[in-house]
Amino acid sequence: MQKKRTSLADFIKDLTRNYSTMTIRTFHFNPIMVNTMVLHDESGEAVIVDPGNCSSYEDAQLQEYVKSHQLTVRYIINTHPHIDHIAGNGWCVREFNAPLLCHEAGMPIYNKAYAYGATFGIMADKMPAPDRFLNEGDEIRFGSQCLKVLYTPGHCDGSISLYDAANGYVICGDLIFEGSVGRADLPTGNMHLLIDMVKSKILPLGDDVTIYPGHGNTTTIGNERINNLYIQ
Repeated sequence: MQKKRTSLADFIKDLTRNYSTMTIRTFHFNPIMVNTMVLHDESGEAVIVDPGNCSSYEDAQLQEYVKSHQLTVRYIINTHPHIDHIAGNGWCVREFNAPLLCHEAGMPIYNKAYAYGATFGIMADKMPAPDRFLNEGDEIRFGSQCLKVLYTPGHCDGSISLYDAANGYVICGDLIFEGSVGRADLPTGNMHLLIDMVKSKILPLGDDVTIYPGHGNTTTIGNERINNLYIQ
């Protein structure tokens, strides 16, 4: 499999995706370059998925975007409890006064995540307590939007994906990437389970559905079904 080349223009364009009723703006935060996403629609209501911001410069980028678009952040959502995806939880909760949502199965990792920050070059405060736990089949609503929660462990316990059927995309955290899949060699990782989650929860959504992974480029289910050797 030959990995496609991405031009600078395509890379920049991919940071903002406009759908018929909503926008997804992606930021690449912290040394591990996590995809932090702000989803919002014409109502001005928004959610932040995987706030990886861990410096005043990154905080300012997020703050400026929310302010310039006059957004009200309804929720902060973690796809899983690894430090690169949650480093900005504390700042976002304080700054936007929004509830924090995640899956309860990830709490043993979440409660220790800040201690691992320095190992990865990520300085973060102790994590705030979640306001609500998400489960398979839950719906997260903001503005006129609806995200359906899929429980997709394998990379680690507490991993979820967020599916928007109306706009045709799924946010997968570190479950699947363009041409690859997430690591399963960290605590509670399980490669057999991970592959099963991709095949049973993600592939059935349809080939035209866009995948927003936790790192790297967006892709489509159809592209991964054909080209991703990990799920053949």
